[in-house]
Parts: sequence; C-alpha cells; structure tokens
Amino acid sequence: MELTPFKRNLIALSLFAAPLGAQAATQQDVVEHYADVAHAVFADSHTTAIALEQAIDAFVAKPSEQTLQAAKKAWLDARVPYQQSEVFRFGNAIVDDWEGQLNAWPLDEGLIDYVADGYQAELGNAGATANIIANQSIQIGATKLDVAEITPDLLASLNEVGGSEANVASGYHAIEFLLWGQDLHGTQAGAGERPYTDFAYGEACTHGNCDRRRDYLKAAADLLVDDLAWMRDQWAEGNKDNYRATLLADSSENGLRKMLFGMGSLSLGELAGERMKVALEANSTEDEHDCFSDNTHNSHFYNEQGIYNVLTGSYQRVDGGELTGPSILDLVAEKDPQAAKEIKASFDKAHQQVKTLVVSAEQNNVHFDQLIAAGNTEGNALVNQSIFALVDQTKHIERAAKLIGIDNLNPDTADHQF
Repeated sequence: MELTPFKRNLIALSLFAAPLGAQAATQQDVVEHYADVAHAVFADSHTTAIALEQAIDAFVAKPSEQTLQAAKKAWLDARVPYQQSEVFRFGNAIVDDWEGQLNAWPLDEGLIDYVADGYQAELGNAGATANIIANQSIQIGATKLDVAEITPDLLASLNEVGGSEANVASGYHAIEFLLWGQDLHGTQAGAGERPYTDFAYGEACTHGNCDRRRDYLKAAADLLVDDLAWMRDQWAEGNKDNYRATLLADSSENGLRKMLFGMGSLSLGELAGERMKVALEANSTEDEHDCFSDNTHNSHFYNEQGIYNVLTGSYQRVDGGELTGPSILDLVAEKDPQAAKEIKASFDKAHQQVKTLVVSAEQNNVHFDQLIAAGNTEGNALVNQSIFALVDQTKHIERAAKLIGIDNLNPDTADHQF
C-alpha cells in the first residue's frame, strides 16, 4: 500500500526531536541551523514544483483523465514541503514580500477563467470576472490590458491588478483552480470537478479557449518553479550576498527573535486566525485555504508541522532523509529542563489536535469545508479545539522566548481576539 505524504510524516514524527538537553547549543548555532532547515524546505518545495511542472507538461501534451489525476497528485505532493515553509514568512521580510505571488488566497477565480452562474466575487473588485483565458485584452477599471500572449511575466504583472488582493493570477491556488475548477458543493461533500476536456485539442475542447487554458497552466507552473528556485538560493550557503548571509551577519538575538516571531505569528494570527477562525465564524468556504481541491486539512497540518520543525530543529525531507540540529528547544532545556518539557507538551498537543482535521478528512471523508458548516456542532467544535490548541501553543512560544532572553515578542494576531 502506498503511503500518503501525511502518513510518511507521521511515521517519521517520533524521530523528530532529540532528547531534551542532549546537545549543548549556542544561539548562533541555532540560528545557523534554522537557515539550514529553511534552505532544505525551499529546496524540497522547488523539487516538488519541478515534478508538478513535468506532470502539467504531460497533461497538456495529452489531456486525459489519467494525466489530469497525475497532475493533481503532483500538486498535492508539492503542497507538503511548501506549507512547512510558511513559518519562515513572519520575521523574514524577504519571504513575506515574495510569498504573495505563490500562495495568495482567497482569490477571485473569475479573473482567470469561466465561473458558474451566481459566482460571488470580492465586493468592488473590477477584475473579478475579467476572464483572462477567454480574452485577448481585459478591462480593469479605466485600464485596458493586453493579455494576448500568456507568459509567466504577464501573470506576475497581473497579481493584485486594479488594487485588489483578490486578483491572484499566479501561484499554487491559480494552478489548483485550473486543475480542479470551482468547488460548487458548498459545505457538502465534494471538491472541484473540472473535466480534463477543458484542456483538450480540437472539437473535444469544452468551455472554449482550451489552447489558452493550456498556455495559462504551463505559464503558472513555470513561474512557480522559477520563484522557488530564487528563494531556495536566498538560503543557500556560500553566497555572501544572499539573505542567509545577511541573517547570519546580524546578532544571534535578532535571529532568534525572527524565529520565535515567525512561529508565534503563524500559530496565532495566521493559522488559528485567518485560516481557521475567519472561515469558521463566517461558515465560509470562500475563506477555506485549499478550497478547490479540499486539501485544506493538509495545508493546516503542514503549517503546524513547520512550526514544530523550528522548535525542534528538525525537518523530514521529501526523499525520506532527516535534518536535525541545534534548536530553540535545546536552548530552553539548558535554562529550564522542566519548562522545556512543558513547552514541547503544548506543541505535541497542538500537533495532534490539528491532525484531527486530517483524520476527519482522510478517514471519515468529512473535510474542512464541511466541518465549518453552520449547524455542524461537532465539526465546529473540532475546528475550535484546534484554534484553542494553537493559542496555547503560542503562549508557550512566548514562554520559550522569555526563557532564552527574547522579550516583547508580540506575535502577530492579524487583529483577531482569542
């Protein structure tokens, strides 16, 4: 039986953390290893994006149900390392400024392609139904744009066109929409059901413009690969002009602050807040992260895994290798072994609680968009329990910071009250 990426990571989980206090670590050692982990995560993200690009090339060359499913699987596989990279966003401006071109959401998919009748767009978004694929030029407010040739550079230039963050032309979610199509099931079971014939040649083409749809999918995949190669190289050793060199030239205290701020901000404002609380309180599938593919449970889990990785200085490579080294947990254990155990226990609880969303989807076939449905008391409670666990985890991140001398951490709440 083939193991899913999620199950492979669960098997490896018991190997992640070294015994508390087993390795004496300096602050500089921990920051340097953090850079090593970041490089590995972005390198794996790049590798899996190349595999996705190759699967897309095979699909557009010979559209079929089989090649479409292979491209979808490659997309799902590519999400595993990438979602673990988001812990590096907060505190590292170079990552946060770059991330929008790869992972911005939610998006007004009508900017890209046809949508169903009754499509609910972002209020006031002039580009919400521009439909790049169906048109040689598009009108955004008073501006007319030439989109006749669909290239990676064109897609990059169209992100947030017209000033709306919902105008997302590139990245994982644009590719996801093209592969799956809209999820029209609301809070009922089912993901997007785009037919492979939307990319077919000649008279087999459905919904028109299949040539442009193929061009768009290829251009988006090309841009994704190029963007990830750039970020991988920012964390590589041996380049005195990249971000890694800048990070390591700064004080180790500032490096630790970036690490802890990134963990806390992803845990609290982003994952507990923007990705769970917003969707739950509004019972809104439009605010679901991987909304077209119904892969949101895995995206949430691997975000949490990324936070766990930074605490423990560990990362499970996509090729099965393990990267371990000096960690924040080691620094805490040197100051207060009992506190280190309590902090790790909070992380373990959050990790296991977010995993229940995966179990719900993979074992019970109840996905995140069903859990957040109005009236689903049990599902709502499951999501709320994950939010509570992430809030507690964040408190323990702040505790760890104080123990190793990082005051006033103030992780980003994204204006949410918990």
